[in-house]
Amino acid sequence: MPRFAANLSMLFGEVDFLSRFQAAAKAGFSGVEYLFPYDYDKQKLAELLDKHHLVQVLHNLPAGNWAAGERGIACLPDRVGEFQDGVGEAIAYAKTLGCSQLNVLAGIRPARVEADVVQETLYNNLRFAAKALKAEGIKLLVEAINTFDIPGFVITRTPQVLALIRDIGSDNLFVQYDIYHMQRMEGELALTLQSQLQHIAHIQLADNPGRHEPGTGEINYPYLFGLLDRLGYQGWVGCEYKPKAGTVAGLGWVSQYL
Repeated sequence: MPRFAANLSMLFGEVDFLSRFQAAAKAGFSGVEYLFPYDYDKQKLAELLDKHHLVQVLHNLPAGNWAAGERGIACLPDRVGEFQDGVGEAIAYAKTLGCSQLNVLAGIRPARVEADVVQETLYNNLRFAAKALKAEGIKLLVEAINTFDIPGFVITRTPQVLALIRDIGSDNLFVQYDIYHMQRMEGELALTLQSQLQHIAHIQLADNPGRHEPGTGEINYPYLFGLLDRLGYQGWVGCEYKPKAGTVAGLGWVSQYL
């Protein structure tokens, strides 16, 4: 059965961020993920992981000014130096936290920049990051995101990520497959998992519509969990959803798996 990680950027919002590690452990999770660690001292985060016997499953590379609406800088031609500096910062955090994979958010397509320039920038940045992370034994993941939640995001479907992996030619570049995003953009969830699992290093979930916990929408999660088990998936599944009526109240779906 898949291993489930609590996404602390979405779950346990009833308490402050640093208290969410304890809350996740108390709820039965053995792994955690979240958007970014960079506002916090990495040694303090490592202490919380150790204290509560948690694995740091994933975090993202720096993604620009999140509060101002930026959703990644990997595709922005005028931010290459910042991206490369962010790779170094992300590696430093990942090594301290024992995190073996990092996700890169490609970003929103910039206005008035030719599409081929945006693509070349993205490809060059991914080559740089994949090589730098490989030297440290860390996987680089790329995520497709739906255009309803983030209009203009440059990577929106699984075939785009697979094309990146093929064209860049790195053996350290993998798919972060978000079931919620891909249900909205392309469907065929089971078929994609079956046919592309060798490229998928991490999975995230939420139900649709609403991006709430499994069981609140249209996605047949018991079937997908059973499928992942039959396929022998060895990675984590990050619970990146908005609790419908509070985190703890909505954990009934996962209690049988923890």
